[in-house]
Amino acid sequence: MDQTTPAKASPAPVREKLITPAYVWSFLSSFLMFFAFYLLLPILPMYLADQFQAGKSLVGIILSSYTITALLIRPFAGYLVDSLPRKLLLVLCYTLFVAFFGGYMLAATVLWFSVLRALHGMAFGLVTISNSTVAVDVMPSSRRNEGIGYYALSTNIAMAIGPMGALYLYDIFGNYQYIFLTSFLTGVAGIGCVLMIRTPKRQPVKREALSFDRFFLVKGLPCAWLLTLLSFSYGILTTYVAIYGAEEVGLGSGTGFFFIIMAIGLVLSRLTAAPLMNRGQLTKAVWIGILIMLGSYALFIFLKTALFFYLSALLLGIAYGYVCPAFQAMFINLAHHNQRGTANSTYYISWDLGIGVGVLVGGQIADIANYTASYIAGLILVGIGLIGFRMYVASYYQRNKLR
Repeated sequence: MDQTTPAKASPAPVREKLITPAYVWSFLSSFLMFFAFYLLLPILPMYLADQFQAGKSLVGIILSSYTITALLIRPFAGYLVDSLPRKLLLVLCYTLFVAFFGGYMLAATVLWFSVLRALHGMAFGLVTISNSTVAVDVMPSSRRNEGIGYYALSTNIAMAIGPMGALYLYDIFGNYQYIFLTSFLTGVAGIGCVLMIRTPKRQPVKREALSFDRFFLVKGLPCAWLLTLLSFSYGILTTYVAIYGAEEVGLGSGTGFFFIIMAIGLVLSRLTAAPLMNRGQLTKAVWIGILIMLGSYALFIFLKTALFFYLSALLLGIAYGYVCPAFQAMFINLAHHNQRGTANSTYYISWDLGIGVGVLVGGQIADIANYTASYIAGLILVGIGLIGFRMYVASYYQRNKLR
Protein backbone atom coordinates (compact mmCIF):
# COMPACT_ATOMS: atom_id res chain seq x y z
CA MET A 1 0.00 0.00 0.00
CA ASP A 2 1.49 3.25 -1.15
CA GLN A 3 1.89 5.98 1.36
CA THR A 4 2.11 9.54 0.25
CA THR A 5 4.14 12.06 2.13
CA PRO A 6 1.99 14.99 3.21
CA ALA A 7 3.03 18.26 1.64
CA LYS A 8 4.73 20.62 4.03
CA ALA A 9 2.80 23.76 4.80
CA SER A 10 4.51 26.85 3.44
CA PRO A 11 5.84 29.04 6.22
CA ALA A 12 3.73 32.05 7.12
CA PRO A 13 5.17 35.29 5.79
CA VAL A 14 7.28 37.11 8.34
CA ARG A 15 5.57 40.31 9.50
CA GLU A 16 7.88 43.26 9.14
CA LYS A 17 8.75 45.13 12.33
CA LEU A 18 7.09 48.53 12.65
CA ILE A 19 8.29 49.78 16.05
CA THR A 20 11.98 50.34 15.43
CA PRO A 21 14.32 52.87 17.10
CA ALA A 22 14.12 55.08 13.99
CA TYR A 23 10.31 55.00 14.10
CA VAL A 24 10.26 55.86 17.82
CA TRP A 25 12.67 58.78 17.39
CA SER A 26 10.60 60.04 14.45
CA PHE A 27 7.45 59.80 16.56
CA LEU A 28 9.05 61.71 19.45
CA SER A 29 10.52 64.42 17.22
CA SER A 30 7.08 64.96 15.67
CA PHE A 31 5.37 65.08 19.07
CA LEU A 32 7.84 67.61 20.48
CA MET A 33 7.66 69.79 17.36
CA PHE A 34 3.87 69.97 17.40
CA PHE A 35 3.73 70.28 21.20
CA ALA A 36 5.96 73.38 20.99
CA PHE A 37 3.70 74.76 18.24
CA TYR A 38 0.36 74.04 19.91
CA LEU A 39 1.62 75.25 23.29
CA LEU A 40 1.42 78.81 21.96
CA LEU A 41 -1.84 78.54 20.06
CA PRO A 42 -4.44 79.33 22.78
CA ILE A 43 -2.42 82.01 24.58
CA LEU A 44 -1.38 84.08 21.57
CA PRO A 45 -4.76 85.87 21.23
CA MET A 46 -4.59 86.78 24.93
CA TYR A 47 -0.91 87.75 24.68
CA LEU A 48 -1.46 90.05 21.70
CA ALA A 49 -4.45 91.68 23.41
CA ASP A 50 -2.68 92.13 26.77
CA GLN A 51 0.79 93.05 25.52
CA PHE A 52 -0.04 95.11 22.42
CA GLN A 53 -3.78 95.91 22.88
CA ALA A 54 -4.56 94.20 19.55
CA GLY A 55 -8.24 93.86 18.55
CA LYS A 56 -9.89 90.65 17.40
CA SER A 57 -9.45 91.38 13.70
CA LEU A 58 -5.75 92.24 14.08
CA VAL A 59 -5.20 89.11 16.19
CA GLY A 60 -6.80 87.03 13.44
CA ILE A 61 -4.56 88.59 10.78
CA ILE A 62 -1.37 88.06 12.80
CA LEU A 63 -2.18 84.46 13.70
CA SER A 64 -3.29 83.53 10.20
CA SER A 65 -0.04 84.94 8.74
CA TYR A 66 1.77 81.93 10.26
CA THR A 67 -0.45 79.52 8.38
CA ILE A 68 -0.37 81.56 5.17
CA THR A 69 3.44 81.58 4.98
CA ALA A 70 3.56 77.87 5.86
CA LEU A 71 1.09 77.30 3.08
CA LEU A 72 3.18 79.28 0.57
CA ILE A 73 6.40 77.39 1.35
CA ARG A 74 4.93 73.87 1.45
CA PRO A 75 4.93 73.18 -2.32
CA PHE A 76 8.65 74.03 -2.43
CA ALA A 77 9.23 72.01 0.75
CA GLY A 78 7.80 68.91 -0.92
CA TYR A 79 10.07 69.40 -3.92
CA LEU A 80 13.15 69.90 -1.72
CA VAL A 81 12.38 66.81 0.37
CA ASP A 82 12.07 64.71 -2.80
CA SER A 83 15.29 66.16 -4.27
CA LEU A 84 17.80 66.64 -1.38
CA PRO A 85 19.21 64.42 1.42
CA ARG A 86 16.22 64.18 3.76
CA LYS A 87 18.00 63.74 7.09
CA LEU A 88 20.28 66.76 6.60
CA LEU A 89 17.37 68.88 5.40
CA LEU A 90 15.31 67.82 8.43
CA VAL A 91 18.05 68.79 10.91
CA LEU A 92 18.46 72.24 9.33
CA CYS A 93 14.73 72.92 9.12
CA TYR A 94 14.06 71.73 12.67
CA THR A 95 16.82 73.95 14.07
CA LEU A 96 15.47 76.99 12.21
CA PHE A 97 11.96 76.25 13.46
CA VAL A 98 13.10 76.11 17.10
CA ALA A 99 15.14 79.33 16.87
CA PHE A 100 12.02 81.44 16.33
CA PHE A 101 10.60 80.55 19.75
CA GLY A 102 13.51 82.46 21.25
CA GLY A 103 12.67 85.43 19.05
CA TYR A 104 9.17 85.74 20.53
CA MET A 105 10.67 86.46 23.93
CA LEU A 106 12.55 89.44 22.44
CA ALA A 107 9.73 90.96 20.37
CA ALA A 108 9.02 94.42 21.78
CA THR A 109 6.47 95.70 19.23
CA VAL A 110 3.46 94.23 17.48
CA LEU A 111 5.18 94.78 14.11
CA TRP A 112 8.29 92.82 15.17
CA PHE A 113 6.09 90.04 16.58
CA SER A 114 4.07 89.93 13.34
CA VAL A 115 7.22 89.58 11.21
CA LEU A 116 8.54 86.80 13.44
CA ARG A 117 5.22 84.98 13.34
CA ALA A 118 5.11 85.09 9.53
CA LEU A 119 8.71 83.87 9.16
CA HIS A 120 8.11 81.17 11.74
CA GLY A 121 5.31 79.87 9.55
CA MET A 122 7.78 79.31 6.72
CA ALA A 123 10.06 77.30 9.00
CA PHE A 124 7.06 75.28 10.19
CA GLY A 125 6.08 74.53 6.60
CA LEU A 126 9.54 73.15 5.88
CA VAL A 127 10.02 71.09 9.02
CA THR A 128 6.63 69.38 9.02
CA ILE A 129 7.11 68.06 5.47
CA SER A 130 10.69 66.96 6.19
CA ASN A 131 9.78 65.23 9.43
CA SER A 132 6.73 63.36 8.17
CA THR A 133 8.49 62.19 5.00
CA VAL A 134 11.46 60.83 6.96
CA ALA A 135 8.97 59.04 9.22
CA VAL A 136 7.32 57.37 6.21
CA ASP A 137 10.78 56.38 4.93
CA VAL A 138 11.55 54.40 8.10
CA MET A 139 8.23 52.49 8.02
CA PRO A 140 8.12 49.07 6.33
CA SER A 141 6.03 49.31 3.16
CA SER A 142 3.76 46.41 4.18
CA ARG A 143 2.70 48.25 7.35
CA ARG A 144 2.69 51.83 6.08
CA ASN A 145 -1.03 52.53 6.58
CA GLU A 146 -0.79 51.23 10.14
CA GLY A 147 2.44 53.14 10.75
CA ILE A 148 0.94 56.40 9.53
CA GLY A 149 -2.05 55.86 11.80
CA TYR A 150 0.06 55.47 14.92
CA TYR A 151 2.50 58.18 13.84
CA ALA A 152 -0.42 60.60 13.52
CA LEU A 153 -0.96 60.20 17.26
CA SER A 154 2.20 62.25 17.80
CA THR A 155 0.46 65.20 16.16
CA ASN A 156 -2.98 64.46 17.54
CA ILE A 157 -1.86 64.17 21.16
CA ALA A 158 0.35 67.26 20.88
CA MET A 159 -2.44 69.36 19.42
CA ALA A 160 -4.69 68.26 22.27
CA ILE A 161 -2.43 68.55 25.33
CA GLY A 162 -0.27 71.45 24.05
CA PRO A 163 -3.01 74.09 24.41
CA MET A 164 -3.99 72.60 27.76
CA GLY A 165 -0.38 72.83 28.94
CA ALA A 166 -0.22 76.48 27.93
CA LEU A 167 -3.37 77.39 29.85
CA TYR A 168 -2.11 75.42 32.86
CA LEU A 169 1.24 77.24 32.84
CA TYR A 170 -0.51 80.58 32.52
CA ASP A 171 -2.82 79.79 35.43
CA ILE A 172 0.22 78.98 37.59
CA PHE A 173 2.67 81.72 36.59
CA GLY A 174 0.52 84.37 34.89
CA ASN A 175 3.52 85.10 32.66
CA TYR A 176 3.63 84.48 28.91
CA GLN A 177 7.44 84.35 28.82
CA TYR A 178 7.44 81.01 30.67
CA ILE A 179 5.28 79.53 27.92
CA PHE A 180 7.58 80.85 25.16
CA LEU A 181 10.57 79.40 27.03
CA THR A 182 8.86 76.03 27.42
CA SER A 183 8.22 75.90 23.67
CA PHE A 184 11.86 76.72 22.97
CA LEU A 185 13.21 74.01 25.31
CA THR A 186 10.73 71.47 23.94
CA GLY A 187 12.00 72.21 20.45
CA VAL A 188 15.63 71.75 21.54
CA ALA A 189 14.71 68.29 22.85
CA GLY A 190 13.12 67.59 19.47
CA ILE A 191 16.38 68.41 17.68
CA GLY A 192 18.07 65.77 19.83
CA CYS A 193 15.49 63.20 18.71
CA VAL A 194 16.02 64.08 15.04
CA LEU A 195 19.75 63.52 15.35
CA MET A 196 19.08 59.98 16.61
CA ILE A 197 17.04 58.92 13.54
CA ARG A 198 18.84 56.47 11.23
CA THR A 199 17.33 56.74 7.76
CA PRO A 200 17.52 54.06 5.06
CA LYS A 201 19.86 54.63 2.14
CA ARG A 202 18.00 56.20 -0.78
CA GLN A 203 18.63 55.43 -4.42
CA PRO A 204 20.07 58.36 -6.40
CA VAL A 205 17.26 60.72 -7.33
CA LYS A 206 16.54 60.92 -11.03
CA ARG A 207 16.37 64.57 -12.04
CA GLU A 208 13.10 65.20 -13.80
CA ALA A 209 11.83 68.23 -15.64
CA LEU A 210 10.05 70.68 -13.37
CA SER A 211 6.28 70.51 -13.50
CA PHE A 212 3.40 71.62 -11.32
CA ASP A 213 2.97 68.02 -10.14
CA ARG A 214 6.41 68.18 -8.47
CA PHE A 215 5.07 70.88 -6.13
CA PHE A 216 1.44 69.83 -5.64
CA LEU A 217 -0.05 66.37 -6.05
CA VAL A 218 -2.60 67.04 -8.77
CA LYS A 219 -4.18 63.62 -8.31
CA GLY A 220 -4.87 64.55 -4.70
CA LEU A 221 -6.87 67.69 -5.50
CA PRO A 222 -10.33 66.21 -4.68
CA CYS A 223 -9.03 65.01 -1.31
CA ALA A 224 -7.31 68.36 -0.76
CA TRP A 225 -10.38 70.57 -1.04
CA LEU A 226 -12.37 68.27 1.20
CA LEU A 227 -9.70 68.21 3.92
CA THR A 228 -9.61 72.02 3.75
CA LEU A 229 -13.32 72.17 4.57
CA LEU A 230 -12.83 69.90 7.58
CA SER A 231 -9.84 71.79 9.00
CA PHE A 232 -11.63 75.17 8.86
CA SER A 233 -13.55 74.34 12.04
CA TYR A 234 -10.45 73.00 13.74
CA GLY A 235 -8.67 76.32 13.20
CA ILE A 236 -11.46 78.15 15.01
CA LEU A 237 -11.70 75.45 17.68
CA THR A 238 -8.10 75.43 18.89
CA THR A 239 -7.58 79.19 18.61
CA TYR A 240 -10.74 80.54 20.26
CA VAL A 241 -12.02 77.71 22.49
CA ALA A 242 -10.73 79.32 25.71
CA ILE A 243 -12.48 82.61 24.94
CA TYR A 244 -15.63 80.80 23.75
CA GLY A 245 -15.74 78.70 26.93
CA ALA A 246 -15.46 81.77 29.12
CA GLU A 247 -17.73 84.18 27.22
CA GLU A 248 -20.44 81.94 25.79
CA VAL A 249 -20.48 78.71 27.83
CA GLY A 250 -19.90 80.46 31.15
CA LEU A 251 -16.82 78.50 32.26
CA GLY A 252 -14.75 80.78 34.42
CA SER A 253 -11.86 78.30 34.43
CA GLY A 254 -11.07 74.78 33.34
CA THR A 255 -11.23 75.25 29.58
CA GLY A 256 -7.74 73.74 29.42
CA PHE A 257 -9.35 70.46 30.51
CA PHE A 258 -11.08 70.47 27.10
CA PHE A 259 -7.77 69.52 25.47
CA ILE A 260 -7.04 66.71 27.94
CA ILE A 261 -10.37 65.09 27.09
CA MET A 262 -9.75 65.67 23.40
CA ALA A 263 -6.41 63.87 23.74
CA ILE A 264 -8.19 60.91 25.33
CA GLY A 265 -10.55 60.82 22.36
CA LEU A 266 -7.61 60.83 19.95
CA VAL A 267 -6.02 57.87 21.70
CA LEU A 268 -9.32 55.98 21.82
CA SER A 269 -9.76 56.51 18.08
CA ARG A 270 -6.67 54.37 17.46
CA LEU A 271 -8.42 51.33 18.97
CA THR A 272 -11.14 51.35 16.33
CA ALA A 273 -9.58 53.26 13.42
CA ALA A 274 -6.32 51.26 13.30
CA PRO A 275 -7.98 47.97 12.19
CA LEU A 276 -9.75 49.82 9.37
CA MET A 277 -6.49 51.39 8.19
CA ASN A 278 -4.63 48.08 8.49
CA ARG A 279 -7.17 46.55 6.09
CA GLY A 280 -6.86 49.53 3.73
CA GLN A 281 -10.38 50.80 4.46
CA LEU A 282 -9.32 54.43 4.49
CA THR A 283 -12.51 55.84 2.97
CA LYS A 284 -14.60 54.08 5.61
CA ALA A 285 -12.41 55.60 8.35
CA VAL A 286 -12.89 59.10 6.88
CA TRP A 287 -16.66 58.61 6.52
CA ILE A 288 -17.03 57.54 10.16
CA GLY A 289 -14.83 60.43 11.30
CA ILE A 290 -16.82 63.08 9.44
CA LEU A 291 -20.12 61.76 10.83
CA ILE A 292 -18.76 61.93 14.39
CA MET A 293 -17.34 65.39 13.68
CA LEU A 294 -20.68 66.71 12.50
CA GLY A 295 -22.48 65.51 15.64
CA SER A 296 -19.69 66.74 17.91
CA TYR A 297 -19.73 70.30 16.61
CA ALA A 298 -23.52 70.36 16.91
CA LEU A 299 -23.24 69.45 20.62
CA PHE A 300 -20.45 71.99 21.10
CA ILE A 301 -22.44 74.84 19.52
CA PHE A 302 -26.04 74.30 20.52
CA LEU A 303 -25.85 72.71 24.00
CA LYS A 304 -23.87 75.24 26.00
CA THR A 305 -23.33 73.43 29.27
CA ALA A 306 -20.13 72.13 30.83
CA LEU A 307 -21.25 68.51 30.27
CA PHE A 308 -21.70 68.87 26.51
CA PHE A 309 -18.67 71.17 26.20
CA TYR A 310 -16.43 68.38 27.50
CA LEU A 311 -18.36 65.55 25.81
CA SER A 312 -17.85 67.28 22.47
CA ALA A 313 -14.11 67.42 23.21
CA LEU A 314 -14.00 63.62 23.55
CA LEU A 315 -16.00 63.08 20.36
CA LEU A 316 -14.00 65.64 18.38
CA GLY A 317 -10.80 63.88 19.43
CA ILE A 318 -12.19 60.60 18.11
CA ALA A 319 -13.37 62.28 14.89
CA TYR A 320 -10.03 63.88 14.03
CA GLY A 321 -8.25 60.67 15.08
CA TYR A 322 -10.14 58.92 12.28
CA VAL A 323 -9.90 61.63 9.65
CA CYS A 324 -6.32 62.96 9.81
CA PRO A 325 -4.20 59.78 9.48
CA ALA A 326 -6.61 58.28 6.94
CA PHE A 327 -6.32 61.35 4.73
CA GLN A 328 -2.52 61.38 4.97
CA ALA A 329 -2.39 57.71 3.93
CA MET A 330 -4.77 58.46 1.04
CA PHE A 331 -2.47 61.18 -0.32
CA ILE A 332 0.55 58.86 -0.11
CA ASN A 333 -1.35 56.03 -1.82
CA LEU A 334 -2.27 58.36 -4.70
CA ALA A 335 1.39 59.28 -5.29
CA HIS A 336 4.36 57.48 -6.82
CA HIS A 337 7.21 56.67 -4.42
CA ASN A 338 9.36 59.52 -5.76
CA GLN A 339 6.53 61.94 -4.92
CA ARG A 340 6.28 61.04 -1.24
CA GLY A 341 7.38 64.50 -0.13
CA THR A 342 4.94 66.11 -2.54
CA ALA A 343 2.12 63.93 -1.21
CA ASN A 344 2.87 64.94 2.38
CA SER A 345 3.19 68.55 1.28
CA THR A 346 -0.24 68.46 -0.37
CA TYR A 347 -1.77 66.95 2.77
CA TYR A 348 -0.36 69.73 4.95
CA ILE A 349 -1.21 72.45 2.42
CA SER A 350 -4.85 71.37 2.56
CA TRP A 351 -4.88 71.16 6.36
CA ASP A 352 -3.12 74.51 6.83
CA LEU A 353 -5.29 76.30 4.31
CA GLY A 354 -8.43 75.35 6.20
CA ILE A 355 -6.94 76.28 9.57
CA GLY A 356 -5.59 79.61 8.30
CA VAL A 357 -8.88 80.62 6.73
CA GLY A 358 -10.71 79.38 9.84
CA VAL A 359 -8.60 81.53 12.17
CA LEU A 360 -8.89 84.60 9.94
CA VAL A 361 -12.57 84.33 9.00
CA GLY A 362 -13.53 83.05 12.45
CA GLY A 363 -12.07 86.16 14.05
CA GLN A 364 -13.84 88.40 11.58
CA ILE A 365 -17.21 86.69 12.16
CA ALA A 366 -16.74 86.91 15.92
CA ASP A 367 -15.98 90.61 15.60
CA ILE A 368 -19.27 91.15 13.76
CA ALA A 369 -21.43 88.70 15.74
CA ASN A 370 -19.96 86.21 18.24
CA TYR A 371 -17.94 83.00 18.40
CA THR A 372 -21.08 80.87 18.13
CA ALA A 373 -21.63 82.29 14.65
CA SER A 374 -18.03 81.39 13.76
CA TYR A 375 -18.51 77.78 14.83
CA ILE A 376 -21.84 77.54 12.96
CA ALA A 377 -19.98 78.52 9.77
CA GLY A 378 -17.55 75.71 10.45
CA LEU A 379 -20.37 73.25 11.06
CA ILE A 380 -21.92 74.10 7.70
CA LEU A 381 -18.61 73.40 5.94
CA VAL A 382 -18.31 70.03 7.69
CA GLY A 383 -21.79 69.19 6.39
CA ILE A 384 -20.76 70.16 2.86
CA GLY A 385 -17.65 68.02 3.27
CA LEU A 386 -19.76 65.04 4.31
CA ILE A 387 -21.87 65.31 1.15
CA GLY A 388 -18.83 65.86 -1.09
CA PHE A 389 -17.01 62.85 0.31
CA ARG A 390 -20.03 60.59 -0.04
CA MET A 391 -20.89 61.67 -3.57
CA TYR A 392 -17.46 62.00 -5.17
CA VAL A 393 -14.20 61.91 -3.20
CA ALA A 394 -14.46 58.36 -1.81
CA SER A 395 -15.11 56.80 -5.22
CA TYR A 396 -12.43 59.01 -6.85
CA TYR A 397 -9.83 57.71 -4.41
CA GLN A 398 -10.77 54.08 -4.99
CA ARG A 399 -10.41 54.53 -8.76
CA ASN A 400 -7.05 56.33 -8.65
CA LYS A 401 -5.05 54.88 -5.75
CA LEU A 402 -1.78 53.18 -6.69
CA ARG A 403 -1.58 50.77 -3.74
